[in-house]
Amino acid sequence: VDGYSVGYTKTGSGPAVVLLHGWGDTKETFNQIAKNLQKNYTVITLDLPGFGKTESPKEVFTLKKYAQFVQDFVVKIGEGIVFAYVGHSNGGAILIRGLSSGILHSDKLILLASSGVRGEHGARKKFLKAVARTAKIPTSLLPKSSQAKLKKSAYSKIGSDLYIAEHMQDTFRQVVSEDVVHDSAMINTPTLLIYGSHDKATPSKYGLKFNKQIEQSELAVIDGADHFLH
Repeated sequence: VDGYSVGYTKTGSGPAVVLLHGWGDTKETFNQIAKNLQKNYTVITLDLPGFGKTESPKEVFTLKKYAQFVQDFVVKIGEGIVFAYVGHSNGGAILIRGLSSGILHSDKLILLASSGVRGEHGARKKFLKAVARTAKIPTSLLPKSSQAKLKKSAYSKIGSDLYIAEHMQDTFRQVVSEDVVHDSAMINTPTLLIYGSHDKATPSKYGLKFNKQIEQSELAVIDGADHFLH
């Protein structure tokens, strides 16, 4: 797709449901949901460029570029008509940009702990960008196996959506700067927003913002759930 080899799964039968994972994650995050949905739907999960089994971008990807990639992907596998898109975290931000701009189309939209609210955390954003620049320094004296383990542990504490894959730092800096709150007002697709009450990476107040912007939307906050509410 667009010159990249793509890792994906396609199971079940019925209307097509496409699920997009968050930053630093892979399609396997949806294994349980896919197992449940495949009884009534054709369930498609894919690794976005730079993650899992899909090749890394040869250029800096924006949310719009990711959305276009998803559109080209569903057309390539013969699923041009999508019943529902489901996006977790950064996958949700990609879908908001894609549907609001007309790149993507579906009958339904489900956003799980969607990111894309960038303006409120200026200091945190600067910190994350600094981490992206200096991540190699604290672990440079350790064996490679220990470096990777320590980095993953450290990055996980600042939210899975912002997990920094070293080979994706330029795309990370681009994506983390894109706010899609105003874009979301252009979405006419019936939308279900689901957030966790204990989510610190994308708190439920993000859901409230999108709920106000998207006219045909409902918000559900799952008590006790964190960022990986699915």
